[in-house]
Amino acid sequence: MNRLATAKTDLDMIPAPSCETEINGQRIVLDPSGAMFLPDCGLLCVSDLHLEKGAAFARRGQLLPPWDTLATLRILERVIARHNPRTVISLGDNFHDRTGSVHMPVEFRLMINAMARGREWIWINGNHDPDGVTDLAGISADTLDYAGLHFRHEPQKKPLPGEISGHLHPSATLWRRLRAVRRPCFAVDGARMIMPSFGVLTGGLDIDNRAFTGLFEKSRLTAHMLSQGRIHTFAYHVLRG
Repeated sequence: MNRLATAKTDLDMIPAPSCETEINGQRIVLDPSGAMFLPDCGLLCVSDLHLEKGAAFARRGQLLPPWDTLATLRILERVIARHNPRTVISLGDNFHDRTGSVHMPVEFRLMINAMARGREWIWINGNHDPDGVTDLAGISADTLDYAGLHFRHEPQKKPLPGEISGHLHPSATLWRRLRAVRRPCFAVDGARMIMPSFGVLTGGLDIDNRAFTGLFEKSRLTAHMLSQGRIHTFAYHVLRG
């Protein structure tokens, strides 16, 4: 019987509220929210917020619950309060479509501007929002090189050293005793990292999906899985038992 299970598994037995990794020599703290933090330079990065996704679907006549933007921003507020970063990078697909920031209600705009006050804030352009943001604090860019890392939205087949990307919404599946648990994850091999999506109304793509083909050195690939405010770390070869 092959099915996703919520029963007790290795995820319940090896918990950590956060963990550290290293990319291109830079020490990185992985936050269980799906954010990453560089303590040595005070930089926080999140990916794939997909703000105003419910509103984007509503504009096309497909109704979804309208609470996704508020829920995502409240989580982001808590992460920023926890780490108090000097710089925040939002790593593309910040909004679910090109007009998301234009139509965003003023109360959400004020929340973002309040979080950005006194900080450097960079919006990396994604495939959903390639034109940047409108009337929000911060600047927009296609890519950013910072502290020995290369930030971009979509991972490249031949990455620059220290590539940090999003776009694929990585998740991993842990198989044990004919049961499986699937969770969003940071996918890391020491040379690059693909971040999980931060938005509350986003799906995930398993790291075994062909979209990840050629992106990682499988012998070095590690999945840092997110689950109930904890991070659980597994080498790729361990996931299937």
